[in-house]
Amino acid sequence: MKADMDKIVTLSDGEGTAELQKYISSLTDDQLVKVITNCALKGNNVGATLKGIFKGSPSSSVEGSRRRLVVYEHCVPLCESGDLQTEVAADVIGLLMLETHTLSGPALAKLASLFVDAIKSGKMGCGKSLELFPTVLTALSACEALSYGKGELSGEEYKKQLINSLCSSRWEAQSVIHLTTMFRDVPLASEELLFLVEKVFRMFPKLDLQEIPPLVYQLLLLSAKGCRKQILDGIVGFFKEQDLQQEDEQKDGDLDLEVQSIPQDQLRHVEGTSILHIVFAVRLDHELGREFLKSFKTSNGDMCPFSVALLLSVARIQRYEEQVFDLLKAAIVKSFKDEQLLQGSKFLQDLLPAHCSVAKMILATVQNSVFGWDHVTQGLVQLGFFLMDTFGAKAGPFGKTPDASASVARSPSQLTCKLGGQVLLQGFKERFWKLFSDIVASAPLNLLESSSKVTETFDYLSHLPLATVQGLLKAVQPLLKVSMSLKDALILVLRKAMFSSQLDGRKSAVTGFLLLLKNFKVLGSLASSQCSQAVSSSQIQVDVHSRYNTAANEAFCLEILSSLRRCLSQQADVRLMLYEGFYEVLRRNSQLASSIMQTLLSQVKRYYEPEQDLLPPLKLEPCITAHGDQVYLQEPLAHLLSCTVHCLLWLQSMRHSANHRAGDSDDDDDEEEGYQSDLQTILESVTRRMIKSELEDFELDKSAEFSMGSSVGVKNSIYAALVMGLYEVLMEYNFIKANYSKSGFEELIELFNRYHKLSEILKEKSGKGRVPSNKSPRSLLSMSFTSTLVTALFRENSQSKEEALSVLRASGEFVRYVVSVAVQKIQQLEEMGHTDGPDGQNVDRTFRFLCDMTSVLMWRYTNIPSVVEESAKKEKRSSSLSLLCLDGLLRIFTTCQQRHTEKMTQLLSTMGQTCLWMALLSPSTTVT
Repeated sequence: MKADMDKIVTLSDGEGTAELQKYISSLTDDQLVKVITNCALKGNNVGATLKGIFKGSPSSSVEGSRRRLVVYEHCVPLCESGDLQTEVAADVIGLLMLETHTLSGPALAKLASLFVDAIKSGKMGCGKSLELFPTVLTALSACEALSYGKGELSGEEYKKQLINSLCSSRWEAQSVIHLTTMFRDVPLASEELLFLVEKVFRMFPKLDLQEIPPLVYQLLLLSAKGCRKQILDGIVGFFKEQDLQQEDEQKDGDLDLEVQSIPQDQLRHVEGTSILHIVFAVRLDHELGREFLKSFKTSNGDMCPFSVALLLSVARIQRYEEQVFDLLKAAIVKSFKDEQLLQGSKFLQDLLPAHCSVAKMILATVQNSVFGWDHVTQGLVQLGFFLMDTFGAKAGPFGKTPDASASVARSPSQLTCKLGGQVLLQGFKERFWKLFSDIVASAPLNLLESSSKVTETFDYLSHLPLATVQGLLKAVQPLLKVSMSLKDALILVLRKAMFSSQLDGRKSAVTGFLLLLKNFKVLGSLASSQCSQAVSSSQIQVDVHSRYNTAANEAFCLEILSSLRRCLSQQADVRLMLYEGFYEVLRRNSQLASSIMQTLLSQVKRYYEPEQDLLPPLKLEPCITAHGDQVYLQEPLAHLLSCTVHCLLWLQSMRHSANHRAGDSDDDDDEEEGYQSDLQTILESVTRRMIKSELEDFELDKSAEFSMGSSVGVKNSIYAALVMGLYEVLMEYNFIKANYSKSGFEELIELFNRYHKLSEILKEKSGKGRVPSNKSPRSLLSMSFTSTLVTALFRENSQSKEEALSVLRASGEFVRYVVSVAVQKIQQLEEMGHTDGPDGQNVDRTFRFLCDMTSVLMWRYTNIPSVVEESAKKEKRSSSLSLLCLDGLLRIFTTCQQRHTEKMTQLLSTMGQTCLWMALLSPSTTVT
């Protein structure tokens, strides 16, 4: 054999071909095949040998053409046998490709059939020879006529028949990738390409999992010929089906592991690799990217975790980022809207197929991303923030953002915003204060390990919006209890912020200090229903080097109170935050009562007129300040008095309960008795003298100017607001102190009459203005007191309280005022999720308030005798009371639907009990 090979190579190197042709003709086909095989197996001069054979077998002769076909027919299976070295097989196929155009039409047809038969029979081992097949088909399509059966076909039609036969036959799994790669070089009509793509996707389930990514890659390269949509849809559809199988298997917990389709971790890694291939292809072929987004639009949001991950990965390409997030936003909102429609209609549930929850798909993508999907992570983070920024609460008047933390997301926008937070929370343990709060509870160790990052965040507190500061500090406070370094860093930042040139910076300092006072409980404080957020010892490792213990909290809190006293000389907004926060501090940290009450008492005395004969009892002039021709409120005096009253009443209530449990012990602290006695004396004096005071004593009367366009009008408006607030605070205090005594309620009505007189003057003045305001000022009555008062007016039928309550019920204006305040509180809950004053932030108490108001307003609205209703038509004001009750009821139901969905049954139960009570009891005790 070696001699034959050497002879062929030697003759081939010569200038003449006659002797070479003669020598090759002398060899039989078997001898020629053996020469080729021997050369190929040994890797010796196989290229030179084949060149010599082709040179000695001219295609112009019949014998030469026949011999060339023999070479092809032998070399193709030889290369597929796997016996040749890779380089040798490549050289052989390369030489065959160069000579393919010399084959006759029948030879090409026979060679093509050889390939088809080999593929059908599964004889295509390594697939190396398939590189030759496109060249054969291309040459074949150029032939004019070829025998086919009893007739003839053009070369192009013959090629189509071969492709149809090939794609219709059985493919071995190991050949799919090779065949797909091969077809990239085959000229294909659009229908042929579609036929091929469909064939490949039918083979997907039969392939080994690890073969999917390279096949996806080849299909993406093939998409340059067309069928981009079908290829993308096929890839997404395959992985969607795999996800569904995984989900079904997880539901069947007892499923035999041996029959599971694909291991989950392997599937996720394969999906991740496939996504990378698709994104790479989209970067190179923008038409593929446009087709992908177009396909998603037309799918009507029919997503799966894989398609979501793919979208988010594509979003990393700048030109597609905005489009992707807009598409996801629209799909999410539409999904939530569809869910609400289906939930409310049994007809639609029966008519339409099962709804695909886009939110569920996105959250599933978050879970899947833990399998090394770094290319998806960035998109998930962006999506989370995008949804929260787009659909989160927007700043209202004066830059305030409604606190929706106590609400339940109901509208599509609210649900979408909530989804954004869930994406961030479940995936990446990052920003946003509500999200951060959950992370502190769920992963405190991770945060303590990165405490330097948290400390760095503190440096920006004075530059952040107040709502963000409040949320951030509330979220991080459990860590402050166990990390001395974090606490010290925050204290330093807050002290600096206290002297900030920016008002928001000083307000942030007050917020932070109040939060610390509420959560660093002094040993011995009374228990409070509003417990602070806690982190269990099993979750976190305490900084043992700090020697931190609860006994040290008292000095720490007293130091903070000392810093907060400096706020009492700052702007009204800063002081207002302090007054609104003191009550909650006292409830959570009652051992600070002495310092807090002494601070309040000292502040009240700055405006209290001790001379008992002087009117009015409180000085209003120091409560305002001027800058140029502008007048501003300096001291929110009514809020100061309100804070003092509520703190005093709560302490008295707690001490009374404690003494009762201890057997009425009289061992009260002398200092405590001192400030309580002083405050009670001041409040009694202020009540008595406020009743005696006329509007002229406050420099207010009917002729006073209340225009906001002049400094005089602004000053009078501030005075009026302060006086009305003081009357309300005193009404609440005296109602509680009166304990249903007739004389006490008579004083209360006197206070109200003066409040009402000033209120009517303001309404009259505003009515004459160019822009009248129908919105009543926010009442300073607390939510709990409003509930107690409305219930007492309409539902209390105790004989012992009847005489005292008759004093209040006799005043129609007072009854209407109380109901209007109740409706105002309900409206605040509807709009913001909380109310002003004590307990307004407590979700359980605010819901209890709504239940109580439902009972009372339902009673009042439905229990008016027809005779009274007829007479009420003559008085506009009387009829408006019923409408006010109805407005309150409607707002209650709206509020509960939006913020207390899970408690709607409890609310309706309250309404049902009211109706039952109405049926059993006489309506004679109701107020009309």
